[in-house]
Amino acid sequence: MKEQEQEKQEFLFDKVNYKILLIGIVVIALGFILMSGGGSDDPKVFNESVFDFRRIRLAPTMVLIGFGITIYSILKTPKKEK
Repeated sequence: MKEQEQEKQEFLFDKVNYKILLIGIVVIALGFILMSGGGSDDPKVFNESVFDFRRIRLAPTMVLIGFGITIYSILKTPKKEK
């Protein structure tokens, strides 16, 4: 009897939850990639690309959206089959 119970172990989340979680992680990684760069090789020269729209608005927004997607994937309840 205990052997049958051990075989019926289920994952914590459904397959859909893991797909949504993976999408969220990809969006977070993309946001951090967009945030990188814009530095200058010479520390005496100021580079205006640090204050670019991509680094100031777009990248942090993508990171926050990615965190929202991952939180949604964790809180989404699996459908119960009848």
